[in-house]
Amino acid sequence: MAYRTLSVETRAPLAYVWLTRPERGNPIDQEFLQELDAACAAINDDRGVRVAILTAQGKVFSSGWDPAELRPEGPLLAAFRGERGFREPFAPLVEMGQPVIAAVNGDALSAGLELALACDLRVAAEGVRFGLPETGQGLIPMAGGTQRLARLVGRGRALELIMTGEPIDAGEALRIGLVSAVVPEERLLAEAEALAGRIAARGPIAVRYAKEAVWRGLEMPLDQALRFETDLTIILQSTEDREEGVRAFLEKRTPQFRGR
Repeated sequence: MAYRTLSVETRAPLAYVWLTRPERGNPIDQEFLQELDAACAAINDDRGVRVAILTAQGKVFSSGWDPAELRPEGPLLAAFRGERGFREPFAPLVEMGQPVIAAVNGDALSAGLELALACDLRVAAEGVRFGLPETGQGLIPMAGGTQRLARLVGRGRALELIMTGEPIDAGEALRIGLVSAVVPEERLLAEAEALAGRIAARGPIAVRYAKEAVWRGLEMPLDQALRFETDLTIILQSTEDREEGVRAFLEKRTPQFRGR
C-alpha cells in the first residue's frame, strides 16, 4: 500500500513506522489515522515481525491534531461520531499483537503524546518535551490522554499535566515513568532497536499474550484479570514454543522460537 502520511519498512524481526510530514510537524489528522490503521493491520499479519518501532522524520515527533480538523464541523469529530460508532483513534496500536516501541525523536504534544501513550514502551531523545495543552484551548485530551496517562504515571501527576497544560522535559518524563530511557538524539534509534531486539528474542506468542494480558487486564476487575491471565497461560502450554523453551532450559542453550 502507498502511504501519504507515514512509511513502513520491514527488516525482520522488526518493522519501522515513520511519520513523514516533518514540514508540518507530523500532524495527526483523519488521513493519518486511516493509514495508521492499515499499517498496523499489515504488520500484525506479518509473521516475520516480532516488534514494531514508531518514530518520526524531522525534529518533531508530532505537534498533535491538525487544527483545521478540530472545528466542530470538522472531519475528525465527525469521524468520532461516525455511523460505526466511536472507535478510539489509536486503538490499532494497542490491538496489534506485536509490541510497539515509540522512539520519540522530538516534541510530542497533544495527540502526539497520546500517540506515544498508545505504544507499549517509549524511549526519548534528550531535549524532547511532552505535553497535553488542550485545556488552554477549551478542550480536554480526546485520544486516550486522560486515561492512559493516569494509568501510566498516576492520577495526581496526570491531573497536574492535563489541567495546567504545562509540558515536561524528557528527564522529568523518565522520572515519572512516562518513558523508560532518555538518550542523545543520535543514539535514539539504536536504543529503540536494542530494546526491540531483547524483546524479539523472547517467545513471540508469549510476548503477544503478555501484551494482551496487561492491556486488557487493566480494564478488568482484579479477579477477572487473574482468570484471564490463567487462561492465556493454559493456551501457551499447547504451543511448540513452550516445548522449545522447556527443552532449551533443560539443555542449557538459547531457545529457537518459531512462533508456533
